[in-house]
Amino acid sequence: MHESSTPVNRANPRFSFVANAEATGLRDGTRIVARVSQLSARGCYVDTLDPFPIGTAVLLRIRYGSSTCEVPGKVAYTHSSCGMGVVFDNLAVEQRSTIDSWLSELARKSRSSTR
Repeated sequence: MHESSTPVNRANPRFSFVANAEATGLRDGTRIVARVSQLSARGCYVDTLDPFPIGTAVLLRIRYGSSTCEVPGKVAYTHSSCGMGVVFDNLAVEQRSTIDSWLSELARKSRSSTR
């Protein structure tokens, strides 16, 4: 059962994305090892059996290829025993640059696979 529904209309395109991740709850330091399965300019979907509650401030450490990016965020919605949607929060220039480069790569791959 969903605690919150996923929005249907998105302002930013979301791409399938497979990356290792570690999420840390900023309030209590709880850490979970997870996987990011979708990425957009505003956030990502984190696959985990034990999602944090909605509203939890988190720090995500995402490893994709040879690069790693730590981004602050907040849990926007959860799917029990499946995962959570995280909205990025106040990204620094370097963090935004890394996310944008990953999205550019995903967009290129998406365009080439539809040809």
